[in-house]
Amino acid sequence: MNILILGSGGREHALAWAVKQNPKCDRLIVAPGNAGISQIAECADIDIMDGGAVVEFATGNAVDFVIIGPEAPLAVGVADRLRSAGILCFGPSQAAAQLEASKAFTKEICGAVNAPTAAYGHFTDADAAKDYVREQGAPIVVKADGLAAGKGVIMAMDVDTALASIDDMFGGDFGEAGAEVVIEEFMEGEEASFFVLCDGENLLPIGTAQDHKRVYDGDEGPNTGGMGAYSPAPVMTDAVIAKTMDEIVTPTMAEMARRGMPFQGVLFVGLMIKDGQPRLVEYNVRFGDPECQVLMMRLGAQAFDLLQAAAEGRLDQAQVNWADDHALTVVLAANGYPDAYEKGSVIGGLEGLPEDSTHMLFHAGTAEKDGQIVGIGGRVLAATARGATLAEAQAQAYAMVDMIDWPQGFYRRDIGWRAL
Repeated sequence: MNILILGSGGREHALAWAVKQNPKCDRLIVAPGNAGISQIAECADIDIMDGGAVVEFATGNAVDFVIIGPEAPLAVGVADRLRSAGILCFGPSQAAAQLEASKAFTKEICGAVNAPTAAYGHFTDADAAKDYVREQGAPIVVKADGLAAGKGVIMAMDVDTALASIDDMFGGDFGEAGAEVVIEEFMEGEEASFFVLCDGENLLPIGTAQDHKRVYDGDEGPNTGGMGAYSPAPVMTDAVIAKTMDEIVTPTMAEMARRGMPFQGVLFVGLMIKDGQPRLVEYNVRFGDPECQVLMMRLGAQAFDLLQAAAEGRLDQAQVNWADDHALTVVLAANGYPDAYEKGSVIGGLEGLPEDSTHMLFHAGTAEKDGQIVGIGGRVLAATARGATLAEAQAQAYAMVDMIDWPQGFYRRDIGWRAL
């Protein structure tokens, strides 16, 4: 098959790496890709936000299957354009992608099916939002309603921080994403990520992970898109998974179908777990980044078969074959991230890194310039390793990190601490 993956991050490199191992893959194209992806696939320069351009490219290149990596093309309906052109596609419709594109929509769905989640208020006016915060007190969570690349969430531990973040959001710090704001109860517990494939009717859980959102060791500093992750997440016991499916995922998917917007793709279920009780933090409508890196490292070639089954409506015939293993990824980010950071610094030491079924350096914000790899994004690399135990995976991942020569970058030293 000829396969096209849309995106340019670490998630898409991990997807490409897994797809490439499957014997069904004849030709692999990633648009736009990055310097790491270009080593294993063809990279194409197309506007992935333009559904017409994607359809034209896929048709012209005899593409059999399109996998949409990031949330933004899903939110503007690229999957709908592909399906209407008769091209097999992995990723939800624009209507179903509202589960990530609008936090207020998700809260309304949760209310309709009585799914356990944080109490909230939804605001289009800053003064009303501030009144709500003063009434509720702190700690409290302030979220930009729309897509903000994983950064539109402020955990305000005091009222002044919450009020300032409301000003920032309505003032345009997060662009259109902050035109509306959702303010939520602060939930205590342990956070985990749960991934479920959906084909519009059938559901298939495909793994758990735990992300490290804060920028510094010990979960200090501002939220980021994720500084590292590991899989599986010990907090996601069989009992917690069963409760999550019964009380949150299955009712949500049934409600989406009832509304004429059946979900087809991967549902990323962000959970807060306390005393064995899961509550929904958020839904995303694509694989997490960096969770995708650890999931793909553990799934390998079968990942492609599972995505294809979801796209073709055959998940009732599919199953996941898990090894009894662990994977861990450490993100290397540019100094200054998640605020302003320098672009264009050269990254050395990549030549000697191991690349096999248990070690892989996934690229995110990289490019090739004059034969050298340079950093062009905030999160730049993800050193990922698999082991029989989490401690072994952690040791292998950090051994890779130690081989990389990049003074302009930094990383957390404690990825995996909750489980270890």
